Amino acid sequence: MPAKKSAAFKTNVIYGGDCIAAMKKLPEGSVDLIFADPPYNLQLGGELHRPDNSRVDGVDDEWDRFSDFKAYDDFTHAWLAAARRILKDTGSLWVIGSYHNIFRVGATLQDLGYWVLNDIVWRKSNPMPNFRGTRFTNAHETLIWCAKSKDARYTFNYDAMKNMNDGLQMRSDWTLPLCTGEERLKGEDGAKIHPTQKPESLLYRVLMAATKPGDVVLDPFFGTGTTGAVAKSLGRKYIGIERDKNYIAAARSRLSKIKPVEDEKLLITPSKKSEPRIPFGTVVERGLLRAGSVLTDPSGRFSAKVRADGTVISSDHRGSIHQVGAAVQGAPACNGWTFWHVKMGGDLVAIDVLRQKVRAELVTAVQ
Repeated sequence: MPAKKSAAFKTNVIYGGDCIAAMKKLPEGSVDLIFADPPYNLQLGGELHRPDNSRVDGVDDEWDRFSDFKAYDDFTHAWLAAARRILKDTGSLWVIGSYHNIFRVGATLQDLGYWVLNDIVWRKSNPMPNFRGTRFTNAHETLIWCAKSKDARYTFNYDAMKNMNDGLQMRSDWTLPLCTGEERLKGEDGAKIHPTQKPESLLYRVLMAATKPGDVVLDPFFGTGTTGAVAKSLGRKYIGIERDKNYIAAARSRLSKIKPVEDEKLLITPSKKSEPRIPFGTVVERGLLRAGSVLTDPSGRFSAKVRADGTVISSDHRGSIHQVGAAVQGAPACNGWTFWHVKMGGDLVAIDVLRQKVRAELVTAVQ
């Protein structure tokens, strides 16, 4: 029997207490994205010291301790099951971990029916060295990105990721620094408030990739509020769950200083898939290209002439800009809009410029 819905679904809040109990009180299918940074179960054996005998401030907090692997697996199964219930069918879940726990978490994800979309390697540009010299420097952590099921229609802002990567497809290896300097929250004594505070740049990329403005983002291990801070700054709604009162106080103070972007248009990357379809024939009938205009590829190796009906013809082939582009290259497919170019003002430009001009006029007309 599904859990009863709460009387009021609130966002931009932090709930204190156990994450499993808190998630059970939230409405089913109410969250667009879950980012989870669960305990890693590091199993540290004693203190770690640098070569100068100074103590390394490692993670030895009570919340990271489990009696054995079974206890950790039971905990993982419980919180992931609770998370799956409140996740929308169109939502996705991200979980981060290290070699200590991520493989166990991954197996549980699949057992519960989540569908793994990617594993992301966060390569730390400034990792902590291995002081004992007995292993490789542990310079990365792994994020697993999952949909709720195999057939789920999840959000992926492909164009935003490509834009952020200078026009290249975003890869699954991300080089980002650890949280240091002014971003690292510290207490009055100068000590770190939270030992595993994640950098905002990491959450920025996650939320830009898999959410839209107005989406609800939940973090069941909220800590000092990195997920909430980035969500608020990007016009997303957040829900945090945290049981440590000191972390909650730090997170609330941090969130109170965040000013969201007021103009939502600045937060949206239009998807090319959602743009109105413009046939090449429209470009011709609008007079932006005329019958007889010569098109070439960027190198000038291939050429074709525009026909009055919006097809093109080369020495051996006739058809659409895509068909002829593929045929002259001997390729299985071709994007004719970016392959074919035309001279304009002495410069060779892709004919996609003409398509974008027509699209811009259509958008202006609608507005």
